[in-house]
Amino acid sequence: MTLPLTPSDVDLLKQMAGGDEHAFTVLYRRRQGGVYRFALQMSGSRGIAEDVTQEVFMVLIREAQRYDPERGSLAAYLYGIARNHVLRRLERDRLFVPLADATEEDHDSGSATLVAEGDPLGDLTRNEMIDEVRQAVLVLPARYREVVVLCDLHEMSYVEAAAVIGCAVGTIRSRLHRGRALLVEKLKTAKSAGNERLVNQERCFA
Repeated sequence: MTLPLTPSDVDLLKQMAGGDEHAFTVLYRRRQGGVYRFALQMSGSRGIAEDVTQEVFMVLIREAQRYDPERGSLAAYLYGIARNHVLRRLERDRLFVPLADATEEDHDSGSATLVAEGDPLGDLTRNEMIDEVRQAVLVLPARYREVVVLCDLHEMSYVEAAAVIGCAVGTIRSRLHRGRALLVEKLKTAKSAGNERLVNQERCFA
């Protein structure tokens, strides 16, 4: 079947359900990156993120008919599946894996514009800041972490985030407000600890 130049997610899903492998490939390439980043930002583990991403699209293949466009976008539906799988994995493993194994490609490329090219010190500072934010997000309680990841990192609307989590929009607003406050507190604590380490290092070389 010939696809439109820019087929919608719903068009691709319908054609995929009809056996069109190319439609699935297009849909996977379009949505895989976001699902993976969400799972990584929620779990802190590249292994979990890879497993969850694979599971999400396996579910989509098996149960494409379960998606209801009246209840939200396909992207929100995929994030909802990913959320459930991530939470189950974290509950099973009962641990958070540090992001020490994350590579540069996992960083938000958009933040690179904040640093001038050829500025290694600036790059180091930026990367440390990104890592601090990622680590701070990871230690938020899950109910706050997921809304911060969805609304602030993935720029979803309250309505879209509510569709992913399966709660009221007002719940998203209140959790996001609290999550942001907790995140600021954790970043301030991390900054204070970093400043203290720097002072101690300077004393050692004095």
